[in-house]
Amino acid sequence: MGLEGETTNQVQPRSYWRWSKQDFFPEKSFENWTSYRFALSQTPTRFKDRLLSRSDDVIELVELRRQSENNMKRCLNWWDLTWFGFGSVIGAGIFVLTGQEAHDHAGPAIVLSYVASGISAMLSVFCYTEFAIEIPVAGGSFAYLRVELGDLAAFITAANILLESIVGSAAVARAWTSYFTTLLDRHSNSLRIHTNLNDGFNLLDPIAVGVLAISSMIAITSAKRTSYINWIASAVNMVVIIFVIIAGFTHAKASNLEPFLPNGAEGVFQAAAIVYFAYGGFDNIATMAEETKDPSRDIPLGLLGSMSMITVIYCLMALSLTMMQKYTEIDTNAAYSVAFQSVGMKWAKYLVALGALKGMTTVLLVGALGQARYTTHIARAHMIPPWFALVHPKTGTPIYATLLITIPSAIIAFFSSLGVLASLLSVSTLFIFMMMAVALLVRRYYARGITTRTNLFKLVIFLLIIIASSIGTSICWGLNPRGWVGYTITIPFWFLGTLGIAVLLPQERTPRVWGVPLVPWFPSLSIATNLFLMGSLGAQTFIRFAVCTVVMLVYYVLFGLHATYDMAQQIKTESTKNQQDEEEKPNP
Repeated sequence: MGLEGETTNQVQPRSYWRWSKQDFFPEKSFENWTSYRFALSQTPTRFKDRLLSRSDDVIELVELRRQSENNMKRCLNWWDLTWFGFGSVIGAGIFVLTGQEAHDHAGPAIVLSYVASGISAMLSVFCYTEFAIEIPVAGGSFAYLRVELGDLAAFITAANILLESIVGSAAVARAWTSYFTTLLDRHSNSLRIHTNLNDGFNLLDPIAVGVLAISSMIAITSAKRTSYINWIASAVNMVVIIFVIIAGFTHAKASNLEPFLPNGAEGVFQAAAIVYFAYGGFDNIATMAEETKDPSRDIPLGLLGSMSMITVIYCLMALSLTMMQKYTEIDTNAAYSVAFQSVGMKWAKYLVALGALKGMTTVLLVGALGQARYTTHIARAHMIPPWFALVHPKTGTPIYATLLITIPSAIIAFFSSLGVLASLLSVSTLFIFMMMAVALLVRRYYARGITTRTNLFKLVIFLLIIIASSIGTSICWGLNPRGWVGYTITIPFWFLGTLGIAVLLPQERTPRVWGVPLVPWFPSLSIATNLFLMGSLGAQTFIRFAVCTVVMLVYYVLFGLHATYDMAQQIKTESTKNQQDEEEKPNP
């Protein structure tokens, strides 16, 4: 990859284990209170600069990587990434949320919920794959959005990535405890500490804290070593999954599928928005691009291959569960284990619980790797203190970034139930994937210095039409799922917005190796499906999401804006100086 520009592995003479003010706040704006007050007075000007400015591939691939002082080790191939795909995705989602959503919302039609979520997830996988090949850095979607949509969009996404990482790890850790108690043949809450706190926060979970701590310690030691452990655990998990599918269909009763749609189509899509969590985690593979030997070959094989197989597996597992046990009798905490017990295979519940535990363990392991890489690149851009970007010279892993995710996750997992966590996680995930589809369209149809102002204006208008019509469709569904009048307006507008991009705008950039097929239709459909699934979530979820977003924006105005502005100015100054030095060199 020509743009990748391998940086030399320069180990600084300073110790890795340091925590001075310069490591946390090296920017000019934070030198003293006078500098900070001046920075705050410049907030409108700096906000405009950050809103309109864009990063580029070279800055993300070369300049920002220097902030880590040491390079991550290139030690992964497509085989590692494929198993990382299985390890990062198959866990609490399929083993816990399937039963929960089949019982509460979708009934036997939970299989359709997985189909809908799987289609939306695959559309997002296409977008991630193209970006990860073109910009193979640890930042994943954060880096991609910085290049295409600018700092503000990247920051909002980065904040949601951190929220998703912290809440997601906590949710999986809580589910781990539930299945561990099943393995011990005890009630799912028997190992949790019961308190008088509010419902949803009254069951304290010290085991979840311990599991998170162990997973992060393994991830800190080595990416390749974590990959070996993931291979073994995922292979065992696949054996269990095959058993679940075969044994489930062996004891299947067609009568359990009636009624197939107990809560109608709205129940299916409400469940789809929640079980989307089961597909979350594949974006961790994109963050491993910096440690991949051949990103242009390994990433498509790892991402597309693993996610295609996972979608089929999920649908078969969901169908086998609802055919084995009536949806009203499904246990919402340990669905598969209790279902096998109900058909006389009590011994099988222990095998299922063991497989589920292994699946959730790999989710935590791969999550600890991927989430730390996200955090590292966010810190490289100075969105958060650059101390978290430091890579250890011996392990080649970002220890501080790993701990930044693990510690808050452990605190949340200690207090919060899975139900509280899953809906908040889903809305963050869906928002990020929607933004990725928008960024893909911008990358294909806009190139700075090439695209005319007229074509840029057209692109913005068409994107607004696509987003607005998708939101409109979601609102129509939320207000009246059985109505049809609203769709006669919103769906044609979505179609015309997408058609406008396809017919009236030239593609300014062609992918060098692999690209999303059927552009702009696939990315536009990804925007529509993600927004539709977001609209299927409850109002309480959006209230929590809005509160988190407000907190994120306050942080951005007080810190992130000024830190990234100073960082951008520093890169610009160094670039100008290097250019002048090149011009002053005598011609040979």
